[in-house]
Amino acid sequence: MRLLLADPPASSPVPVGGELDDLALARLYTTPPDGAPWLRVNFAASVDGSITGADGRSGTVNTEVDHVVFELLRALSDAVVVGAGTVRGEGYGALSVAEHLAPVRAGAGIDPDLPLVVVSGQGVVPDTVRDADPGRVLMATTSSAPSLDEAREVLGEEHVLVCGRTHVGHERLVAQLHERGLRRLLSEGGPHLLSSMVQAGVVDEICLSVTPVVVGGDGPRITQGPALTGDYLPRVLVEGEGTVMGRWLRSDHR
Repeated sequence: MRLLLADPPASSPVPVGGELDDLALARLYTTPPDGAPWLRVNFAASVDGSITGADGRSGTVNTEVDHVVFELLRALSDAVVVGAGTVRGEGYGALSVAEHLAPVRAGAGIDPDLPLVVVSGQGVVPDTVRDADPGRVLMATTSSAPSLDEAREVLGEEHVLVCGRTHVGHERLVAQLHERGLRRLLSEGGPHLLSSMVQAGVVDEICLSVTPVVVGGDGPRITQGPALTGDYLPRVLVEGEGTVMGRWLRSDHR
């Protein structure tokens, strides 16, 4: 994997065009150390913009190189935030960090456990995470959620975050996770969740991998829903075997 862009250049552990090992890549993807919450999202898309293949799953547009960054972002995060629909569609279970990245995680001072935060307006716990060990899965939902009581029974009341009355307020979600010591947050979708998070102004960074495939059709983009406005600027670009991966930071992060 090689470096294409680092802005500012002084932030890079290698020169532009240089080869990146795991530690150098981790330095490029490190979040600010100021103690404030930091939410980034990670998506992969085909060259023609689809985040799924013909089977409707994201795995068919992913590549082995993209998976390197996918695993690294998890290793550098305190928690992973995912919409309930994506949890069901992609078959999420309780999460773990790749074994070879455990030293990178420990070196960043991050707890070994990686909780999954499921965002659900209805409060329904997906089947794939119902049997997770206590604390491995949290839920963010609303006080009016029809399945709120069941979620508390399945996951434990202390693992259910009420973040609004009729809809999940993303500012409240980020604040509540921060209060629990979960500062470095990673969201893996889906598109509706990303759109609402951008609209709420809580997305600090978009990590996007563009994979060298064309899938056609009318597959989804990384955002879905009403029109919105958000300005993000490229700060890091890396490439490996035709897959281009980058960090786009919100324009007010300079």
